Formats: sequence, C-alpha cells, structure tokens
Amino acid sequence: MDQKFCQSCGMPLKTSEDFGTNADQSPNQEYCHYCFKDGKFTKDLTMDEMIERCAQFVEEFNKDSEQKFTKEEAIAQMKLYFPKLKRWAN
Repeated sequence: MDQKFCQSCGMPLKTSEDFGTNADQSPNQEYCHYCFKDGKFTKDLTMDEMIERCAQFVEEFNKDSEQKFTKEEAIAQMKLYFPKLKRWAN
C-alpha cells in the first residue's frame, strides 16, 4: 500500500486515528484529524500560515527521522512540497 499523506499539512496517515472525518463521521482519506473534522477544515489558514504552524513540530519530526532539519531547512522544504498538496494546489 502506498503511504498516504495529509493533503493539507503533509503528515503521514499511518493509522485510522490519523484520518480526519467527513460530515457523516466516515474517515476522510485525504486529510488528517488535525486539519479536517466533521467535513471541514479545522483552521482557515493560508499555505504560509500552515507552514509556520507545521514548523513548530520540527523537533518532533526529527526524533523519528534519519535526516535532521533545522526549522529554517524544514520551512524551505515545506515551501517546495506544500504547493503539490491538494489543499494548496492551484
């Protein structure tokens, strides 16, 4: 199975608890529970605001990753990656 990632924040969707919910409470297959709940986005953010929000968790990401990023490096990578995610693609 291909690894799924939240199409808003890029978080890996590994377990059923990671997935957001649709309006009918069924699992949403595209977005995480942090970004999408009850059929709508939990926060009204711009892509840059989402990147800043995600950058707060770089240390947590680094714990489980072989490649370590500084906050600045992570922001630069997210600015390249996020425009490819469904929520931000224009």
